[in-house]
Amino acid sequence: MKIDHIALFCKDLERMRQFFIEHFDAHGNEPYINPRTGLHTYILTFPDGGARLELMFRPDTIAADPWKPNIGFIHVSIAVGSKEAVDAKTEELRSAGFTVASGPRTTGDGYYESCILGPEGIQIEVTV
Repeated sequence: MKIDHIALFCKDLERMRQFFIEHFDAHGNEPYINPRTGLHTYILTFPDGGARLELMFRPDTIAADPWKPNIGFIHVSIAVGSKEAVDAKTEELRSAGFTVASGPRTTGDGYYESCILGPEGIQIEVTV
């Protein structure tokens, strides 16, 4: 078994899509739109062919506070291959105006990572 995809609700679907395309080399399908519910989605794939990311928007979506521990989804972790790549990606995102919430650092359980607050405050963990 494997995880096929994880889905996120977004306020600005196009901005979130562009973030993953620009900074993590994702590729997306054409948008799916359900005229009955107002749901809009993209499925993003990444270069390694692993789990996909579904970005979703619906007008009645309620935002969670990214600075508080919310029940459910916490972050997306993207492996970039090396400590040097973690450092470079962290600096790229910082230079693009995104907040670096932590790191790069080695965590207590041995992961080398940084945590970025991406569009809409979504936590993006960049790891080896």
